[in-house]
Amino acid sequence: MRIITLNANGIRAAAGKGFFDWMHRQDADIVCIQETKAQHPQLGDRHFFPPGYHAWYHDALSKGYSGVAIYSRAQPDRVHYGLGWEVMDSEGRWLQADYGDLSVVSLYLPSGSSKEERQQVKFQCMDFLRPRLARMARDGRHYVICGDWNIAHKEIDIKNWRGNLKSSGFLPEERAWMDQLFSTVGLADAFRAVDPREEQYTWWSNRGRAWDNNTGWRIDYQVTTPGLAQKAVRAEIYREQRFSDHAPLIMDYDFSIPSRT
Repeated sequence: MRIITLNANGIRAAAGKGFFDWMHRQDADIVCIQETKAQHPQLGDRHFFPPGYHAWYHDALSKGYSGVAIYSRAQPDRVHYGLGWEVMDSEGRWLQADYGDLSVVSLYLPSGSSKEERQQVKFQCMDFLRPRLARMARDGRHYVICGDWNIAHKEIDIKNWRGNLKSSGFLPEERAWMDQLFSTVGLADAFRAVDPREEQYTWWSNRGRAWDNNTGWRIDYQVTTPGLAQKAVRAEIYREQRFSDHAPLIMDYDFSIPSRT
């Protein structure tokens, strides 16, 4: 099973940079997109609905903002739009596809970098998600929660960690929340199950020469239940082409998507 996740920073912009041509060559089973920045009816061009894939979009109410999507070769049993909580659902931040005992989620956790009000919204979302994620970790299903979590977990996950100790995305409270996610909550960072190396980043600021110098942050994850993390066999952060200020995270699992019931 191959799953790709990417914050596209605008699906139309990413398409213009060749994302769907690249996606076609990857032979992925599921592709999760965050920050689509488009309403589904705006995507009339056939490029947004490539042959061989089913597509679902959960849009923000505000045009040109947030939004998540899932592309899947297999038809899922169910698709869940949102979590039943207006704060996240109105901004199109959670989309879940169920296949037998497997669920794949496209998640876009808010950024708090623009202003303090948005940081508080981010904390609210973290508080809301923690008990839900804990229940998911215990309910007996397999989960892959793909997305832009907007948090670099450890010092190894950010180039300039000393200079960002007070920056949104690397705050002590955010990192402690991730610690809980991968300990008491019972989920796993699938990427780190197969790649412990330093300087493996998924996002680079557009300021300066962050991309050229690999001055990045690892804030895009495939968070899984422990059994699936043990089945992760390959991880790649693709940087040969640039579709966004984020890079696609590609992961292969020794696992087959259950047939539709």
